[in-house]
Amino acid sequence: MIHSQRITIEPDKRAGKPCIRNMRITVYDVLQWMASGMSIDRIFGGIS
Repeated sequence: MIHSQRITIEPDKRAGKPCIRNMRITVYDVLQWMASGMSIDRIFGGIS
């Protein structure tokens, strides 16, 4: 799957901000968590 298929923009979810597909987690949230030192495994741990 290419990255553009994992990111969606829907006006009725999170005010139209880009989100991870099928989640209400914005790309901005993920970038902030990564900038604070959180690992991808910790961010998405247990999510399949």
